[in-house]
Amino acid sequence: QVHLVESGGGLVQPGGSLRLSCAASGSIFSHNTISWYRQVPGSEREWVALIGTSGLTNVASALRVRFRISRDEAKNTVQLQMNNLKPEDTAVYSCYTQVSGKDVWGQGTQVTVSS
Repeated sequence: QVHLVESGGGLVQPGGSLRLSCAASGSIFSHNTISWYRQVPGSEREWVALIGTSGLTNVASALRVRFRISRDEAKNTVQLQMNNLKPEDTAVYSCYTQVSGKDVWGQGTQVTVSS
């Protein structure tokens, strides 16, 4: 069974940067598209970015200037680099994939942007 584990969240001041990581229990990243989502309590989950099996990436248009997704196959992780963070980026960030048609979510990591 595949498990995803996020790390790297925390408290950061506006304008700061964070680098989130999504680690998998197996070597799935070259075989599965990995996405990052974020969610604020009481709001719908928002798609942030994805990286496909070929390494092609896509980031939500509103975040494209500040966020970047990448993959480190040697470490079996997918990273989300977030720059120039704003208070409205505060959310729980989770990574997601599908394995054999089943949804797999990590537990999420909290990102708080505040002075």
